[in-house]
Amino acid sequence: MSRLVALPLSVLMLLNFVLSANGGNDPTRVRTGMVVSQSDIASQVGVEVMQEGGNAVDAAVATALAMAVTHPTAGNIGGGGFLIFRPNDGEPTAFDFREKAPAAAHPEMWLNEKGEYDYQRHHESHKAVGVPGTVAGLHLAWKTHGKLPWKRLVEPAVRLAADGFVVGDGLERSLKEQIDRFEKYPASLAQFTKDGKPYLAGDLLKQPDLARTLERIRDQGPAGFYEGETAELLVKDMEANGGLITLEDMKSYTAQQRTPLRGTYRGYDVIGMCPPSSGGVGVIEMLNILEGYDVRAAGAGSAANLHRMAEAMRRSFADRAQYLGDPDFNPEMPVARLISKEHAAELRKTIDESAASISTPESFEWAYESDETTHFSVVDGDRNAVSMTYTLEYAYGSAITVPGAGFILNNEMGDFNAAPGMTTTGGLIGTKPNLALPKKRMLSSMSPTIVVKDGELFMVTGSPGGRTIINTVLQTILNVVDHEMNAQEAVDAGRIHHQWLPSRIQYENQGFSPDTLAILRGLGHELYPIDKQGSAEVIVVNAKTGQLEGGVDRRRPDGGAAGY
Repeated sequence: MSRLVALPLSVLMLLNFVLSANGGNDPTRVRTGMVVSQSDIASQVGVEVMQEGGNAVDAAVATALAMAVTHPTAGNIGGGGFLIFRPNDGEPTAFDFREKAPAAAHPEMWLNEKGEYDYQRHHESHKAVGVPGTVAGLHLAWKTHGKLPWKRLVEPAVRLAADGFVVGDGLERSLKEQIDRFEKYPASLAQFTKDGKPYLAGDLLKQPDLARTLERIRDQGPAGFYEGETAELLVKDMEANGGLITLEDMKSYTAQQRTPLRGTYRGYDVIGMCPPSSGGVGVIEMLNILEGYDVRAAGAGSAANLHRMAEAMRRSFADRAQYLGDPDFNPEMPVARLISKEHAAELRKTIDESAASISTPESFEWAYESDETTHFSVVDGDRNAVSMTYTLEYAYGSAITVPGAGFILNNEMGDFNAAPGMTTTGGLIGTKPNLALPKKRMLSSMSPTIVVKDGELFMVTGSPGGRTIINTVLQTILNVVDHEMNAQEAVDAGRIHHQWLPSRIQYENQGFSPDTLAILRGLGHELYPIDKQGSAEVIVVNAKTGQLEGGVDRRRPDGGAAGY
């Protein structure tokens, strides 16, 4: 069951919300509106917004800000992400609030004085922090499509931070794992430990500095974050620790409204995120390749389908590395060709159904991209839908809490390539489209996705997981469309991942039979077991009953599907 927060938040007193707590494969079912996220508390906050007359965008804003308090692993105001909104009676739109590089950024900024690559500088320093985009993006989405007052949407997060909420099992484990990182930064240690000792499940976590920052955002909008006291506190910390973000970098940040990508799969319309996310390109390109096979007949989890998926993933990730980056800096990206049926047909011809392809280091390599992102899905009573994924990059981002402001900073600059031409077997890449430049947005794998059937909303999906995001989202769609799984079954099913190099299939070690794995090895695939991949949060509209079905990913605790 849900944990109640220790404050008089009316959403927690509702009797007519539904919270996912089943242990089987039945989805949460409701008739009107639903939020599915990695924070059961935040899901409830979003539902109350809809019950008060707010739409899916209003609920998404409130949910995201609440997660900045209750899910500090990835929920944030110090990071960035993407939001796709599909109104029931209009064209879908996308909001890009990916972080930007500071004005002082340059392609060689990750090299030390000897010209050698410095991992710590790239991923674990104040220089690794990009200009945050979440507040600007949420406000732009609300200003464009929201209904309720901005202050109403921010207020639940303010109260959760000021009055506290009860720590759950998942957050307890997560905070314990980060204590060594927090110890480097006094403000982080003070905020996320009790005098240096970890919070335990059942403890009340209050964040007064974060509450005051959220109050400024509530009362002043984006100016309460990008200007004035909050911006000054952030820049003061940058100046004291060799960071690059200036007051002008903060003030000049803008989120951007973009046109999402459109594809089709077996009669379904697929709406995905455009660059600087690679997610929409990847999902649509792989679906196009797989459309040429009888996926349903081969069966869910079969070796034949896993082989085909791995080969489609391998080819899509090669395209990703070669072509994709920030569209404002790479205007000639061949996106239309990459998501075309013709391109998929050509790639399909290169797949041998009796043998794995060979990936070599001379082709493409990818730098590390963290698993710690978060996704949530929202559908309101009018069947408006939001799919939103946002992140700090690593778990707790840089682990740097802004002193006096109470929020964690991202380390998204680590998603830029290491240096021009620096491609190594160890995982570095130096291709031009994703090198650091002033005000450039770094390439992402976030893949918020909406699926439509015959003009009606059908599915909202997405996941965290670094580059595995694209493949996790792909598999949730295949599970529902081809294998006719319900939302929870689609989320629970075993997952695989292939990203060209390293040349192997990563698979969940409890998700597939030994016989299936043996067949894949016989085809020439190297296999690499992992415990879990991603955390998909899915809503499916049941066309027969009209109900919303919520699938909560139980690979990570503390999540919930709330609805009414």
